[in-house]
Amino acid sequence: MELGLIGLGRMGANMATRLLQGGHRVVVYNRTFAKAQELADAHGAVAASSLAELVQALQPPRIVWLMLPAGQATDEHIALLTPLLQPGDILIDGANNNYQASIAHAAQLATHGLRFLDAGVSGGVWGLELGYCTMVGGDPESFAYIEPLLKTLAPPDGYLLCGPHGAGHFVKMIHNGIEYGMMQAYAEGFEILKQSRYPVDLQKISHLWNQGSVVRSWLLELAERAFAEDADLSAIRGYVEDSGEGRWTVHEAIDLAVPAPIITLALQMRFRSRQDDSFSARVLAALRKQFGGHAVKPAEG
Repeated sequence: MELGLIGLGRMGANMATRLLQGGHRVVVYNRTFAKAQELADAHGAVAASSLAELVQALQPPRIVWLMLPAGQATDEHIALLTPLLQPGDILIDGANNNYQASIAHAAQLATHGLRFLDAGVSGGVWGLELGYCTMVGGDPESFAYIEPLLKTLAPPDGYLLCGPHGAGHFVKMIHNGIEYGMMQAYAEGFEILKQSRYPVDLQKISHLWNQGSVVRSWLLELAERAFAEDADLSAIRGYVEDSGEGRWTVHEAIDLAVPAPIITLALQMRFRSRQDDSFSARVLAALRKQFGGHAVKPAEG
């Protein structure tokens, strides 16, 4: 098949490479043209210097896949592409976008006769080698049309039409919320091990747990890899960003009155990681001193 792929960051460039290796024709566009040209030189992509050039290089019905940051960047490109595309063309949003935005995009594009699919893509920088688990929302006919691309991108049984518009990004949102909780549990467990009386080797422990234990996982394999590179993780600052899906998952849990304490606390702990000396911690220390005479540590400087 052929498609246009817009956005050649870590995920987009690797997805384009995997599709090219699978025999598809891929027309690529990036704000920095050098990235598109690099893929053309290295893997045989067709480099486009503008959105119009990308659209013109594709035969209708066109497939255009966006791998851009969620929110403004994706919104702007959808607006720019809408007048360039023709009725029957398919636009796919592969960003970690809010599912409500995807529902709106589908409705907006339908007024122009354009088809829309939202695709939650998981696999990170390992997707080129292992494949991308892909969660799709939209109509069955459009899904069936792009299925050969999904078969190339994903590992066996690694893609699914999850439901109508928005369902792909909704399932990916919950996926990432679960990921927050799993990561937090591993982080806390390894810290307890590190602070214990026993001289445990965290790399060996993570390797051990992956040999048939109930907590084995790919995240644990990545932990083993991280400990092998830096046993104490001393080169890393404990500052953890969140890209939005955890927040949306918590909001959805509140709206649905579903208790989600683990995911919620994991999100809050990410916020805590960004504070070197939180005011709330100082309040706690001050209160302990006031009611119990407990010692406090003086502020640095």
